[in-house]
Amino acid sequence: MKIRIKFKKYGVMKFIGHLDIMRYFQKAMRRADIDIAYSEGFSPHQIMSFAAPLGVGLTSDGEYLDIEVKSSKSSKESIVNLNNTMVDGIEILEYKRLPDTAKKSMSIVAAADYKVFYKENYESPYSVTEWQEKLKEFFTDRPEVLITKKTKKSEKVMDLKQLVYDFKILEEENRPVFYLNVCTGSTDNVKPELVLEAFYEYLNLSYDAFAFQIHRLDVYAKTEDGYVTLGSLGEDIE
Repeated sequence: MKIRIKFKKYGVMKFIGHLDIMRYFQKAMRRADIDIAYSEGFSPHQIMSFAAPLGVGLTSDGEYLDIEVKSSKSSKESIVNLNNTMVDGIEILEYKRLPDTAKKSMSIVAAADYKVFYKENYESPYSVTEWQEKLKEFFTDRPEVLITKKTKKSEKVMDLKQLVYDFKILEEENRPVFYLNVCTGSTDNVKPELVLEAFYEYLNLSYDAFAFQIHRLDVYAKTEDGYVTLGSLGEDIE
């Protein structure tokens, strides 16, 4: 039986990297008495995969991992059992059964949305209205927004207009908040910090990555009906 689990990551746990999070959940499955399936062979391991690993320092309301189980209690009971084993900074939100033909979440991720805001003790150089006007100049009114994405091995020219599906700036608690919906996947992948860095460069501003808190809202798959959250592809176990 295939299961998709949704969880949130916050607080001090944002500083824990993906590999340690994976090891943490492997232990949590045993403590929560989840009847997880193991691979065969000389070195059996839990059948588990994550949708889109979150970078260190980022928080999230929409993280996903897929597991296979030999049997399962109800979704409600499984969520309670898992949360009883969780440390402060990780909370299980959903536990859903997937169709037998369902693909792994990591192979179907197509988009993710984020909100980015200034941390305490950091001041915004512009008001919300000024930011909105500058965003119109930088992104909305331009036919293409070309940037160079650098990796360890190469450089790649990308058009943000094709890879950023939504970009807006709203006011929350008297401060500007950047909302981004971006392409996320194995082929094309755009990080929100790359978009903000390009925006800052356009404005001749110095971009300080430590000034911002990046928070992932959810992760999406592309279907015939459009983009849907990964969790919506499963159903609760009664």
